[in-house]
Amino acid sequence: MRKNIVAGNWKMNNDLAQTQTLISELKEQSKTTNAEVMIAPSYVNLWSAFEATREGGEIEVIAQNMHFAESGAYTGEVSASMLKSIGIKTVILGHSERRAYFNETDESLAKKVDAALEHDLRVIFCFGEELADRKAGNEESVVGSQIKNALFHLEASAFKNIVLAYEPVWAIGTGETASPEQAQDMHKFIRQTLNDKYGSQVADDMTILYGGSVKPANAKEIFGKPDVDGGLIGGASLKAEDFYAIVNAF
Repeated sequence: MRKNIVAGNWKMNNDLAQTQTLISELKEQSKTTNAEVMIAPSYVNLWSAFEATREGGEIEVIAQNMHFAESGAYTGEVSASMLKSIGIKTVILGHSERRAYFNETDESLAKKVDAALEHDLRVIFCFGEELADRKAGNEESVVGSQIKNALFHLEASAFKNIVLAYEPVWAIGTGETASPEQAQDMHKFIRQTLNDKYGSQVADDMTILYGGSVKPANAKEIFGKPDVDGGLIGGASLKAEDFYAIVNAF
């Protein structure tokens, strides 16, 4: 069954004190909503954030990334079992910044997905086309390939632990704007791609998030589209009032 999810990706922002302050502000805003609420602090603040949100359970703390290996000589990396050991149940994989700045590929992401699922972590799997792809009319080809190459080796049953997050990279910090209609068109294509491979049950049950500069001003219109089930939020998730304005757009 599809779920509404709003996940805040804090990226490389907020030290320990700032993390604790923002969580306190979020908890003041927190109330019954029609969406699951998640936040992804930096690695060094995951445990503190988990502890701060343990009571109540309205906010889930998730990880921004992980390595595919269980352990070993991978300086600076974190494994699925390490995340599990501090209570983390969900991890973001394949974010556009990881692909662009750290050369993550469909092949390496497939291995990360496998490792996460083996440890019963839920995966928020990100993908999306660049501006050049969109201008050339190749957006569906690019997005389809990213999904197929990283995920289509999985059995249908695995998708109950996967959330998809479409990031139109061309609409983030470029001056270009993605309309709610463009978001819906791509989400519909993504759902159809799943349907073609795995059938209607997997496609209909899949939660697909939109990650293209969602803000309080546009969240309600974007979330109102039939194939958009929530958002992966960047900058707006760093202000408690803005983040919960987006959450409450449902």
